[in-house]
Amino acid sequence: MGEEDYYLELCERPVHFEKANPVNCVFFDEANKQVFAVRSGGATGVVVKGPDDRNPLSFRMEDKGEVKCIKFSLENKILAVQRTSKTVVLPEKRNLKLLKSQNINVNWYMYCPESAVILLSTTVLGNVLQPFYFRAGTMSKLPKFEIELPAAPKSTKLSLSERDIAMATIYGQLYVLFLRHHSRTSNSTGAEVVLYHLPREGACKKMHILKLNRTGKFALNVVDNLVVVHHQDTETSVIFDIKLRGEFDGTITLHHPVLPARSIQPCQIPVAGPAPVTSQSPIPCKLYSSSWIVFQPDIIISASQGYLWNLQVKLQPIVNLLPDKGRLMDFLLQRRECKTVVLSVCSQMLTESDRATLPVIATVFDKLNQEYKKYLDAEQSYTLALEAGQSRSGPFLRRPARTQAVVDQSDMYTHVLSAFAEKKEMPQKFMIAVLMEYIRSLNQFQITVQHYLHELVIKTLVQHNLFYTLHQFLQYHVLSDSKPLACLLLSLESFYPPAHQLSLDMLKRLSTANDEIVEVLLSKHQVLAALRFIRGIGGHDNISARKFLDAAKQTEDHMLFYTIFRFFEQRNQRLRGNPSFTPGEHCEEHVAFFKQVFGDQALMRPTTF
Repeated sequence: MGEEDYYLELCERPVHFEKANPVNCVFFDEANKQVFAVRSGGATGVVVKGPDDRNPLSFRMEDKGEVKCIKFSLENKILAVQRTSKTVVLPEKRNLKLLKSQNINVNWYMYCPESAVILLSTTVLGNVLQPFYFRAGTMSKLPKFEIELPAAPKSTKLSLSERDIAMATIYGQLYVLFLRHHSRTSNSTGAEVVLYHLPREGACKKMHILKLNRTGKFALNVVDNLVVVHHQDTETSVIFDIKLRGEFDGTITLHHPVLPARSIQPCQIPVAGPAPVTSQSPIPCKLYSSSWIVFQPDIIISASQGYLWNLQVKLQPIVNLLPDKGRLMDFLLQRRECKTVVLSVCSQMLTESDRATLPVIATVFDKLNQEYKKYLDAEQSYTLALEAGQSRSGPFLRRPARTQAVVDQSDMYTHVLSAFAEKKEMPQKFMIAVLMEYIRSLNQFQITVQHYLHELVIKTLVQHNLFYTLHQFLQYHVLSDSKPLACLLLSLESFYPPAHQLSLDMLKRLSTANDEIVEVLLSKHQVLAALRFIRGIGGHDNISARKFLDAAKQTEDHMLFYTIFRFFEQRNQRLRGNPSFTPGEHCEEHVAFFKQVFGDQALMRPTTF
């Protein structure tokens, strides 16, 4: 299997620690994401490492017996060590104060540091879960809820194991994930993951079921809002996205894996040991090992190999594994680092070999612009709220985050459409249809179309001599009026004479000042177009010769400079009876340049009658 087939990988730089052995015990703290390697009960050293720790912590403790658990408080301020089932020791003497207590018979507990929620398993069967929420030194009791077991248990012993429960935040909401090894329905085989939504207020509710269609040993991770289910027997994993459309029965949504099952991408790990040994070549990492322990949201630890990895999703391989472009876009736009891949999908569907149909292209454009519009609306609401002075009264006003799912017109123009419009092998009708489809989609979402997209359409039409189509687009206002567009049309007069009048009509509709139009044309080095425009409105007798000669000289086109220079000589002859420039026109520099390039003899001589 090639690298392009794997859509999950272990991070490049894992945390390396001393592997578990008879004298070295390994612990993991889920809140700080730290690994503790405790040698000889701490007497010969404790080494603490985390994914973001540049310098590992190391210290020694007195050996007062076997360590059952060891953790730091946040920011590594207080160390707590548990050696018996009922005592926790703080090596530094501190005063502890009981804030609140609850009397509950507990089978096991689970804590989610990201949401500060603890889940307690209660009752004989263990399937009634009581959540508590911690905030600013207070503890709030949330409504308890019952996990539906696969079938009525025959005995009265504990039936829900903590191995089959996980807590994770998915799309900003806290969920309890229950790995049910046998479906409740008799006609369904295989395990499933049931997602219970646990809100801050209100009752916990069963929302989603992820169908695994297989049995065996499973482990769960959550990466980039995707639920990843690892299957040890087949050494493969599948991913689920609860935002994608599933089968909804009115209360619960049923989901199937987004993609075919694949292994995590094979990787290698360096050989640990003394310096001469580490120079050996790396060895393959044993994936899906029985010594792997999985922690939420995305951590995999191999105590026997001494490594902690973060699990990652690779988006590029998914492009070829998910042929439905609409569903692919729905999936990609929810991912954190999606922009590069989204733009590559857009480019790919416009290539000759992978060309998509226009309806598919339209669907993709609409999905992109829906996200774009959402962001523009949020940005506008934020601006209006700021102007209304809400920032003083409400501290919750935040500028909307521009995620990678926001693909704007500039992104599309730069990375997709401008390159697409230059493809010689592409049928011109398809090319124009795609460009117009993107503009149609922008209009549909009431997004103001940037003038450079209209320019791209016009240039493409002119390139293919589709002047009739251009005329229709302008006549029926398919292309919106704008000053840059009008200036572009003026510059096309030599190719297509009616463009001059179309441009003037547009400028009249825009109520644009004539001198402003001239300035815009000159800034775009459209010197002849500016001169034609000014002649068209009869203002050529009053314009500054120097301004036009400056612009002509900047183009470094000598023949253009000659034409403009000659025009003003003829104007001087007609108005004053002499082709020379007066001192007040400040054109001495341009006269000298003209002589230098074309010679004194090229200057126009006064006409005598």
